[in-house]
Amino acid sequence: MLKRIATIFLLVFSLTLTSCVSVTGGLKSYIDTADGYQFLYPNGWTSVNVANGPDVVFRDLIEETENVSVIVSPVASNKTLEEFGTPSEVGYRLSKSAIAPTDSGREAELVNAEARKSGTKNYYILEYAVKLPNQLRHNLASVVISRGKLFTINISATEARWQKAKELFERVIKSFSVY
Repeated sequence: MLKRIATIFLLVFSLTLTSCVSVTGGLKSYIDTADGYQFLYPNGWTSVNVANGPDVVFRDLIEETENVSVIVSPVASNKTLEEFGTPSEVGYRLSKSAIAPTDSGREAELVNAEARKSGTKNYYILEYAVKLPNQLRHNLASVVISRGKLFTINISATEARWQKAKELFERVIKSFSVY
């Protein structure tokens, strides 16, 4: 009888703990009030200063090639994301201009492109398989236009690590929002 009570107690206790786990578990928040965006990034990642580069970069302390970055670029203030094209069209252009530009030694294949709406903003989520001379990588990006600026967040890992980190990286990209 005592074993049954203890077993029931442990079962209820473990279910209670499981239900208390946060959706953002394993993630920290980054907020840029000057540019008006925010996102979550993995615990154990640290900020990296990049001169004349992205607005912000975080990378893993252990797997240093894993990183997330945000680039903010000006666009005509009256332009919408849809005017730049469908998710596939924008994804293709981004692959040619930023992910794997001509003469970069990289090749990028757009694996998936989709649109999502959050509040009044439209976001395109773009997934790439990237071939470098010495390794295969996987990139996940989101783009949005707000207040005459194109915001691009990109998270990247080696193909070998992608399957392990995919769900976490998807949460990072889907957490990205502009205001």
